Amino acid sequence: MYHFLTCFIRTSSNTLVLHGQHFGRTVFALCNYPALLTASILQLEELQDSLIKDYPADVQQEHKVFINLIDSYLGLLDYLTKGEEEDIIHVGELLGKGASGASGNNTKTLKSAILEWLVPKGQVVIPPLSWSIKSDHGFNHEVTGPVFLYAGYEYDPEDLWKGLLHSEILIFGYKHVFISPSSVDKEPKATRSGNAYLYGMKSVTQVYLAYITMQVQFSLRSSSVFSHTNTVTNSENFYHSILDLLEDPNECKEVADLMTWWMWF
Repeated sequence: MYHFLTCFIRTSSNTLVLHGQHFGRTVFALCNYPALLTASILQLEELQDSLIKDYPADVQQEHKVFINLIDSYLGLLDYLTKGEEEDIIHVGELLGKGASGASGNNTKTLKSAILEWLVPKGQVVIPPLSWSIKSDHGFNHEVTGPVFLYAGYEYDPEDLWKGLLHSEILIFGYKHVFISPSSVDKEPKATRSGNAYLYGMKSVTQVYLAYITMQVQFSLRSSSVFSHTNTVTNSENFYHSILDLLEDPNECKEVADLMTWWMWF
């Protein structure tokens, strides 16, 4: 048993970090992996005598993420069920390292590019936007407020789905993160090393879209750090809200139309 666990962690450390990068971008972002794995392994025993549908919605969501995770990494469930709690926590830390590293890198590169997309060379906005200070961003400026979600940065109060998640800046953000930064200018130079190519991603999904929307929202907001307390600009709540909307069965027609539109990118 000890030999199996030691070999798994020695051969999987780097790949677990890499898998965390991919999983955080494409399956579920902002996850506490050590807590998720620890709770989910204990829950597997409970589910032998009960059904997951009988649990609260948040527990069902966590279980769904856990199942996606173990299905996406060969041998992971075997390792987790045979390991001690410290082994489970260590795996979670490696996955979390990858996910947070990927998110941080995307945040850093998007922040430097996003104002160029909003204000192309030779153009100005009034009042001007600062490149280095974020206090004038977010709700403090028209072009960085919630209208960034809409095509043409305009929304119709009579039809809130009209143009929602169709904005140019979201398209640029998706290309920047999942294809390559150069693809934003329609001159792709490194698409074969982009995340979409490396992980065999063939089309945009609801999760990809929610992740990019969160990243763009954070780059545009007035705060310089992810917040868990500010109810207006909390990126975690924002991400979950977008994901909940895209997975809402009552909005299935609108979401289907939206994802069909995103297939072109």
